[in-house]
Amino acid sequence: MTTDIAIILSIDGIASGTIYLLAGLGLVLIFSVTRVVFVPFGDIMAFCALSVAAFQLGRPPGTIWMVAVLAALATLIDVAGHVRAGDFVRIPKSLLTYGLLPLVPCLIALLAASYGLPYAVQIALAMALVLPIAPLLDRIAFRAVADAPVLVLLIIALALHFALSGLGLVVFGAEGFRIPPLVDGIYNFGNGIIVSAQVLLMLASTAILSLLFFLFFEGSMAGRALRATAVNRIGARLVGIRPARAGTTAYLIASLLAGVSAILIGPTTTIYYDSGFLIGLKAFVGAIIGGLVSYPVTALGSLFVGVLESFASFWSSAFKEVVVFGLLIPVLLWRSWGSSHHDDGEAEEIEP
Repeated sequence: MTTDIAIILSIDGIASGTIYLLAGLGLVLIFSVTRVVFVPFGDIMAFCALSVAAFQLGRPPGTIWMVAVLAALATLIDVAGHVRAGDFVRIPKSLLTYGLLPLVPCLIALLAASYGLPYAVQIALAMALVLPIAPLLDRIAFRAVADAPVLVLLIIALALHFALSGLGLVVFGAEGFRIPPLVDGIYNFGNGIIVSAQVLLMLASTAILSLLFFLFFEGSMAGRALRATAVNRIGARLVGIRPARAGTTAYLIASLLAGVSAILIGPTTTIYYDSGFLIGLKAFVGAIIGGLVSYPVTALGSLFVGVLESFASFWSSAFKEVVVFGLLIPVLLWRSWGSSHHDDGEAEEIEP
C-alpha cells in the first residue's frame, strides 16, 4: 500500500465515519435520556433518503402512509390513557400533538409530490416527514414501559426495527435509489488526492452539527434538562423536569440527525429499505466505544470505525463487516475489565 492510497482510504473512511458519528450521537442521546438502544435509527435514515428519491420520481413517498398510521396509533394510545385517568382536559392536546401535527407535512407532501418541486424543497419535506417518526414510536412502544429493564427495551426496539423494515419493503419496494448530490465538483489537492465536493460537505456539515450539538447542551435550558434527565431521572423530576418530555425532545433531535445523515450519505451510496440497519449497527460500535455515555469518545470511535472499515474493504472487502463488528470484542472486554476493576476497588474500600 502506497502513501497516496492510504491517504485516499483515510479520507473515504473519515467521510463514512462522519455519518456514523451523527448516528452515534443520536444513539447516545436517546440511550442516556431514556435507556433505549434505539435500533430503528437507521430505518428512519433510510426512509428519509427513499422519500427524497420518491419526490425525484414525481410520486408521493410511502413515508406519508407510514407516518399516518403511526400518528393514528399514538393518538389512540395517548387519548385512551387520558380517558382511563379521567384527565379529559388533556385530550385536545393529544389530538393536536400526535394526531394533527405529524399529518401536516404528510398532507403537504401528498399534494405537492407531482409538481416537480425544487431539490431543496424535496429535502426539507422529506426531513419533515421523518421528523415525527421517532417521537411517535416512543409514544406507541416505549412510554408505557419506560421503567422496564434495558434488555426489555432493547427487545422492543429490535421488534420495532423488524416491523419498520417490513413496512419499508411494502411502501418503498426492494429497489435501491441514490439521490442527487447537494453540491457538484471535484477538488484535486495534489499527489493524486481527489476529493468530491459532497465529501467535503459531509465533513463540514458534521463539524458544524457537532458544534451546535455541544452548544445546545451547554447553553440552552432544553439541553440542560436533557443532561439532568440523563444523570438522574428522579432528581430531574424533583426539580420540575418531566422525563417524558425530555425523552420526546431526545427522539426529535435523533430524527433530525437521522434525516441529515440520510441527505449526506444518500448521494454516495445506494439506499435500500433495509440499508439503515447496517449503518446503525456500525454507529452502535462507535457508541459502544464511548460507553453509550460520552459524546466526544463516541465521535472519535465512530470516525475510527469509518477508517477501519475503509482499510478493511481495501484488504478484503468480503470481510470488512467482520472486522468492524469484531472490534466490539476487544472494546467490550476492555470495558468489562475496567468495570470489574473499578468494582473491586470500591469493594476493598468498603471492607473494614
